[in-house]
Amino acid sequence: MKELMTFFETKTTEEIAEYLLGMYLEHETPAGKLAGYIVDAEAYLGPDDQAAHSFGMRKTPRLTAMYQKPGTIYLYTMHTHLLLNIVTQPEGHPQGVMIRGLQPVVGLEQMQANRGGKTTADISNGPGKLVAALGITKEYYGQSIFTSDLHLVPEKRKFPKEIEKLPRIGIPNKGIWTDLPLRYVVKGNPYISQQKKNRIDEKNFGWRTDK
Repeated sequence: MKELMTFFETKTTEEIAEYLLGMYLEHETPAGKLAGYIVDAEAYLGPDDQAAHSFGMRKTPRLTAMYQKPGTIYLYTMHTHLLLNIVTQPEGHPQGVMIRGLQPVVGLEQMQANRGGKTTADISNGPGKLVAALGITKEYYGQSIFTSDLHLVPEKRKFPKEIEKLPRIGIPNKGIWTDLPLRYVVKGNPYISQQKKNRIDEKNFGWRTDK
């Protein structure tokens, strides 16, 4: 974990978003552990990024966590869905990564129940969906993705065969920020937001088999 924390402290937000692909995300709940691999993530570059909440160094009570240290959990609600973000830069530099897609690994039945009985990739192929599937609540706002019950487990990570860089989803009318390739996905994984069926790697789900 120390190595992962150092990575967050020394790398750009784009590098961290890419590195998070394949990372094992685990939530320890009263019902047991719920976990999976991150397969879809978006970078938000703070003050200069017109799509970021912290554009122009905006500061509101909701944004307090964004100005805290790397690894701080930033949660917010959009269209009734709670979304998970991780702060990526030193205190006072409000940049972060949104987790958009998760391939379930542990606690699948509970995740399905949390999602109203969903049994396909629809369980967690979107930012609001994965938060619901993992049973994440607002209480984690401002806590650490390294040390809280919601945490990363680098020892269990997988490695993508190929990473695609794409424009972010739902960012209209933001100039160059609408089209910049700040979204990172595991190519071929079925749990990617808006994934087309003919692009799914049915055999390996986009993971390397040599590591």
